[in-house]
Amino acid sequence: MRRLTHARQWLRSRPAVGGLLVALSGVELFFSGQLDIGKFHVQLGIEGLQATIVPIALVALGLLAMLMPVHHVFYGVIALALAVYSLIGVNLGGFIIGMLLGAVGGVLVVAWMPKSVDTAASDETDDKVESDEAAEMPEPEVDAVPATIAASAASADSEHAADGKALRPLARGRR
Repeated sequence: MRRLTHARQWLRSRPAVGGLLVALSGVELFFSGQLDIGKFHVQLGIEGLQATIVPIALVALGLLAMLMPVHHVFYGVIALALAVYSLIGVNLGGFIIGMLLGAVGGVLVVAWMPKSVDTAASDETDDKVESDEAAEMPEPEVDAVPATIAASAASADSEHAADGKALRPLARGRR
C-alpha cells in the first residue's frame, strides 16, 4: 500500500501521460517502419534509417521527459517536431496514428506544470482560507487625483495664461 502511494506521488510529480504517449508513438512508428504486407515491404526514407532513428529518439524523449521533468519543455518541443517530421519520414507518421500520439504527447509534455509545495499543502484548507480571506479583505482606497499631478496642472495653466494664450477645451468628437 505504501509503495502504491509513493508511485502515485512520483507519477503526479512528472509529465507521465505525455511522456507515455510520446514513447508509445515511438514504438508504433518503429513497428510501422518494419511492416511487411505479403511481398510488399513498406519502408521510406534514406535506406530505412529514418524509420529506425526517429522512433528510437521518440522513445528516448518520452522516457527522459518522465525521468527528468526539469527539461520537459525541451523534450516536448523536440518530440513534437519529430512527430510532425515522421509524417514525411516514417511511413506517413506510422499511418497517422504514431504522429498523432507523438504530437499530443509532445504538447502534453510541454504544457505540464509541476505542483508547487505550497499548492499541495494548501489543497486541504482551500475552502476555509477562501471564506476567511473574503471576510477580512478591506476595501481598496482610491485617490482621485494625486497632489503632485494637480499641482503640475495648475502651474501649466498659469504659464499659458502668462503668455496671453487662452486655453481652449479639448474637442469632443467631430462637429
